[in-house]
Amino acid sequence: MTQDIDWIARAGAKPKGKRPEYFADPAIDRMLSILMAVVGEVSVLKERLDTVERLLEKNGSISRADIDAFKPDRDEAYERALMTKEYVARVMRGVQQDMEAMQVDEPSVQDLSIELRNS
Repeated sequence: MTQDIDWIARAGAKPKGKRPEYFADPAIDRMLSILMAVVGEVSVLKERLDTVERLLEKNGSISRADIDAFKPDRDEAYERALMTKEYVARVMRGVQQDMEAMQVDEPSVQDLSIELRNS
């Protein structure tokens, strides 16, 4: 069934509705979109590599069919979920730090520098 799907055409199809705007410069929004697509692809690769490593460790050899048929057990799924959560946290660390900084009323480094110079 999936062989009948033209994935390249699907990937290039324009979604319905307007794209979300996060930044004043549309180029930054496009870069964010590209970055998040790459993050998603790397996440999938990490899971596939995890599958390869687990199957090699268990069986000593593998086929493509083995990889495609692999279903992680409960513990393996938990480990993968934790791996993905840690990966996304690393990627989004800067955004998270900015959000946390907005919640705390702290002077900027530039303001502190000016204050120290004037003291």
